[in-house]
Amino acid sequence: MYQLNEQQIDYILNDIGARGVEMESLQQNLLDHICCIIENNLEENGDFESFYKKTIQTFYKDALWEIEEETLQLLTNKNYYKMKKIMIYSGTLSVAGFIAGSIFKIMHWPGASAILLLSMLNISLIFLPLLFILKTREVSAMKDKLMIAIGTIFGILFSTSSLFKIFHWPGANLMWLFALGILMFVFIPIYFFSGIRTPETKVNTIITSIILISAGGMLFTLTSLKPSTKFYIGKTYNYLQGEELITRMQLIKNDTTNQNPEMINISKEILENCKKIKEIIIIDGIGIKSIPKDFETKDIILQESGLGKEFDPAASGMEMIQKLKKQINSYNTLVNRNKQLPIDNNIERMEKMELIRISNYNLLNSLTEIQLFILQNEKGLMLN
Repeated sequence: MYQLNEQQIDYILNDIGARGVEMESLQQNLLDHICCIIENNLEENGDFESFYKKTIQTFYKDALWEIEEETLQLLTNKNYYKMKKIMIYSGTLSVAGFIAGSIFKIMHWPGASAILLLSMLNISLIFLPLLFILKTREVSAMKDKLMIAIGTIFGILFSTSSLFKIFHWPGANLMWLFALGILMFVFIPIYFFSGIRTPETKVNTIITSIILISAGGMLFTLTSLKPSTKFYIGKTYNYLQGEELITRMQLIKNDTTNQNPEMINISKEILENCKKIKEIIIIDGIGIKSIPKDFETKDIILQESGLGKEFDPAASGMEMIQKLKKQINSYNTLVNRNKQLPIDNNIERMEKMELIRISNYNLLNSLTEIQLFILQNEKGLMLN
């Protein structure tokens, strides 16, 4: 059995590098294979150099560097197929999530927001980026790669802005308009002028461009560039009317002689808790505790939006919501004993629908309804 010395091993390694193999791991693998062949097949006093030259020729057809190219291609294809599988699975899960989340939302079942959130994040952060990577590998022309890149950016912005709109997060309209702008003024013109130059694709390009422009136009008509100030003024006046009614009803003196003390206490607690929650919502929107009656003159208008950070799971607003829900349940137990109508616990229903989907005006109006209902019960207007 032939034994290679260090000089011979270095000679083999240097020759492998000189033949165009640059990957260190591949060099070491080839070195191990060649050394094993030589030591197992060369006689003890055999000619090392001539045997090595014959052995190295069995590893390639034209040149040794072909092995490195084949290795890189195999590694690339392996990652390609892996990414392709991930893309298909993520796309399938996103579609299934959209369908399930939409059904859950229509039926007001819990978990709808979480399903839609995961689906949109999945398509924005996994599916579309992988689609971009794989598609750019399949084309060589720079204009085609540019088209894919612009289309991917539009898709990510479109799905992200839709997510922001569903959850009433700030910046949704700006992101939505930016996405439509990319579609209408960047993607479609580039697609149209690059495709119309080729006779084979001219007709398809025109038809597809018409469809894209029509779809973009319809999406734009559904976009509110800036909600009408009158719309918010009307909502604010409706809210202030409810507040005025609450104030007037509270000024009327009650005859509490025949009323249950426990009922009186729980009513006061609910009214006070509703007031504090309203203050949190309004402070988040306009910076002060209450909306002034001359808000229109002072240009202090509460815009409709999602609830602020105060209603995150561990925040003070959410703690008040949890407390209010329990208070209403306790109140309903007491009114049932006194043969009065219980409060429709909108707060509990909102919590099941997830507060992240509720707008500030929705919660304000629900709190006003609760307060008015309690005050009516106190006045004996809701007796059976």
